[in-house]
Amino acid sequence: MMKTQKTDPHPKEKNKKPLDLALKYLTHQPRSIHEIHGYLTKKGVDEDIVKSCIEILLEKKYLDDRIFTRSFIESRVNNKPKSKFALAYELNKKGVDPVVIADGIKEYDDHDLALKALEPKIRVWKHLDYKKLKKRTLNFLQYRGFSYDISISLFNRLNQSEQRNLKLQGEDEN
Repeated sequence: MMKTQKTDPHPKEKNKKPLDLALKYLTHQPRSIHEIHGYLTKKGVDEDIVKSCIEILLEKKYLDDRIFTRSFIESRVNNKPKSKFALAYELNKKGVDPVVIADGIKEYDDHDLALKALEPKIRVWKHLDYKKLKKRTLNFLQYRGFSYDISISLFNRLNQSEQRNLKLQGEDEN
């Protein structure tokens, strides 16, 4: 009885299954190169094949950390605004290059982001007394990564605006 010797499949065939895994992982949401690398590694794919798959995905423009960063930041700004520091921290955890992160967040301003984050909450919290409103505002903004200085500055600005509105309403009633 003669044993048949197994031959290595064609290199493209060897990459097909891991590449399919990566593509399926990318269909749910955009991913960073680091995330794809970690996902394929966790699935037990050999390091050389992981690198090969990433190269293919980069060539075909399915992976691009600059586009991923832009998309990630826009999504956060529109849905759950956070400070530039918090955005950079999240992107760093996703393995994005710090230079790419810095380039992506440079056009944003923490004051504007804090105001955008706070806008929907102000309507909900308008019934609160001064102390509770201040505490909730500062805690909320600091939880989102904004500094105390920005948080208190924004609270004071909003509080002054609210007091002006109350005075105007009181004058209208007279």
